[in-house]
Amino acid sequence: MAQVLIIDDSPTELHVLKTMLDGHGYLVIAADNAEQGIKLAHEQNPDLILMDVVMPGMNGFQATRALSKDPETGSIPIIIVTTKDQETDRVWGLRQGAKDYLTKPVMEAELIAKINTVLGV
Repeated sequence: MAQVLIIDDSPTELHVLKTMLDGHGYLVIAADNAEQGIKLAHEQNPDLILMDVVMPGMNGFQATRALSKDPETGSIPIIIVTTKDQETDRVWGLRQGAKDYLTKPVMEAELIAKINTVLGV
């Protein structure tokens, strides 16, 4: 069972994403800010990270860059899941090290398909 770390400051989004993932047999851990998410990534070494962008303090682009460049967490794939739907945002997110980019609201089938693709399932 793959472990997925969700980093999102919205309790509603955390609940929605967790419910989707639970239904497909994923083990979910969650952080409500980027700093806590980076700490959990180091402690738990998840198989995948779902990263929001718009958060107080460190944003998701900064956190993605930090995780991607760190030798300890650089191999953990990150999918950005955000309301930022501009092409420039998508390109920037991928440049920071994300493997894929989804805009909210996320459709469950699309989310699971992207996770499976990134994890090679």
